[in-house]
Amino acid sequence: MMTIPLVDLRAEYELLRSELEAATSRVLASGWYILGQEVAAFEEEFAGYLGVAHAVGVASGTDAVLLACRALEIGPGDEVITVSHTAVATVTAIELSGARPVFVDIDPVTYTMDVSQVEAAITSRTKAVMPVHLYGRPAEMDTLLALARQHNLFVIEDCAQAHGARYKGKRVGMLGDAAAFSFYPTKNLGAVGDGGAVVTNNPAVADRLKMLRQYGWQQRYISDIAGYNSRLDELQAALLRVKLRHLDSFNADRRHLAERYLQQLAQLPLILPTAEPDCEPVFHLFVIQTEQRDGLRTYLAEQGIGTAVHYPVPVHRQPAYHRLGYEVGSLPVTEGVCGQILSLPMHPHLSEAEVEKVSQAVRDWVVKHKG
Repeated sequence: MMTIPLVDLRAEYELLRSELEAATSRVLASGWYILGQEVAAFEEEFAGYLGVAHAVGVASGTDAVLLACRALEIGPGDEVITVSHTAVATVTAIELSGARPVFVDIDPVTYTMDVSQVEAAITSRTKAVMPVHLYGRPAEMDTLLALARQHNLFVIEDCAQAHGARYKGKRVGMLGDAAAFSFYPTKNLGAVGDGGAVVTNNPAVADRLKMLRQYGWQQRYISDIAGYNSRLDELQAALLRVKLRHLDSFNADRRHLAERYLQQLAQLPLILPTAEPDCEPVFHLFVIQTEQRDGLRTYLAEQGIGTAVHYPVPVHRQPAYHRLGYEVGSLPVTEGVCGQILSLPMHPHLSEAEVEKVSQAVRDWVVKHKG
């Protein structure tokens, strides 16, 4: 059992216990559990928080990407440019829409889409570009948005790890044509099960999303288009409303803890996250790089410190996606970082003393393995 886990969901529950249990009781007593007042209220509050016109709750982050594609009428014969260094859900959802994912490499510093490679990947079949705001850090959006306008492409933001992050003063999610969020429990804004949302400023897209999430209905039992069963339930919405009120505070805690890590690890031969003045990351994960990653990870586990690798095998090199035709070496930065990245414990309820213990363990390991 880890004495310092990678994440600690119980700590958040204990902190918010009275609010969460009151919300749960409210929903159970209402007798209405699917697409009711809680979902409507959460959608309005989440849209207001992000600064967008519409938010549509769905069943998961994967469904959020899928329904965003479908709402923008992306499907068979179309291509969506994205990255391979992401959770496989990004690519799964693109394929579920019927479109083909096309990969470009990542920037070696930010781990997000290398926008300089996007134009060369555009073909007559390209319909959208999907940047991933990975680890809570915004992708480079200005260049990407200008390129999309030039080529008449949609931009769909994958914000699954970036709730509350800002790019040049604007929240991620309000920058593209649509954006997908996940509320998986470990996210910065997490439910107690699966959940997701698509946000947009386009009312027609929002209307189509609401139809798609429930069988294509505009009126009950009449399907005007082929849809899905992908609904955010009332209980999750009520709990998310509670957590949304604390999101900015928790994100500030994450940034403070990240600063402590950066101070503690600054003199070590590691590649650390970097900050840019025009971005406000939310440190969903705190990811370092070392060529001796596996040895460090084993040592930290022996000290009772939890870690993870996000992600050990890029999507294009996973068995299910060999059929896409990407050879070894086709995305060199992506393939290079996957063998070196390591996520250290990061959550808003981590103490400074725990950050110091993790950092000291990393220092100890580095001293033992110099040269």
